[in-house]
Amino acid sequence: MAVSSEGKPVRAVVVDNAAAGKLVLRALPAPQPGPSQALVRVAAISLNRGETRTALNGAVDGWRPGWDLAGVIERQAADGSGPPVGTRVVGMLPQAAWAELVAVPTVALAALPDAVSFAQAATLPVAGLTALHALARGGLLLGRPVLVGGATGGVGSFAVQLARLAGAHVVAVVRNERDEALVRRLGADVVAIGADASAATAQGPFDLILESVGGASLAAALGLLASGGTCVLFGASLSAETTFDAGRFYRGGGTTLYGLFLGQELQREPASIGLARLARLIADGKLAPQIDIEAPWTEIADVAAKLMARHFTGKAVLHL
Repeated sequence: MAVSSEGKPVRAVVVDNAAAGKLVLRALPAPQPGPSQALVRVAAISLNRGETRTALNGAVDGWRPGWDLAGVIERQAADGSGPPVGTRVVGMLPQAAWAELVAVPTVALAALPDAVSFAQAATLPVAGLTALHALARGGLLLGRPVLVGGATGGVGSFAVQLARLAGAHVVAVVRNERDEALVRRLGADVVAIGADASAATAQGPFDLILESVGGASLAAALGLLASGGTCVLFGASLSAETTFDAGRFYRGGGTTLYGLFLGQELQREPASIGLARLARLIADGKLAPQIDIEAPWTEIADVAAKLMARHFTGKAVLHL
């Protein structure tokens, strides 16, 4: 059995296609950090649809999912970069973050203010950074109309709050009327109720639209752009294909469809920068992660199944 630097077993979430729920805990070799990587003792993780969908649909046995983590520095990076031992941090990995001990590049770590809990921090990497970089494509948002689709989801709930903080006029799209009070509380000026962006037709046109559904929703969003406006596409949960009115799109003048892939964004700006900004907003009481489920990580398979079945809309956080 592998042991950590403290002589304890290292457990991690792995795919086992023969097991009920497909996600199990297994003892694995302890991570061996590179010179610019810190060892982090993980306290909390959060689930995203992307890694969970991959894990439950075709991943090979032994594959290790996981992007988001929060914990404590157990060993500082050998090159002296990043936070020192004992620092509470939030971080992310391209995979295999769901483990007791992980080696994380210091460019993907940010120290946590005392006021930010591990649970809050664990929600930030993928959802928070996606919202942050998507809104950045709109430039100065003060007084400008912004449409946020899927406003009750992980990215959407952060985007509504961050757009409001930037001074935008925020229109949020939700599927169910019962969610209107929530997104208004998050900062939406107007709530459109419907299955996709077309529900907000009466409130358009928009300078910036955040879209992740694809299909007919993307087509509707492209038709709602103001002259010079941008639609940021960061997912296609419904359909990767669409048909849209190309004439209406280009006659708007300077309209843009921007495909956002977080990994590429983080090549231009390290995750540590955005994570530090988001954590400070939580500490200052200006940003509130929407956590719907908190549970021990031994319940990973059950929580993952509920996430994919859309039994909840906010974030799911698991404690180690």
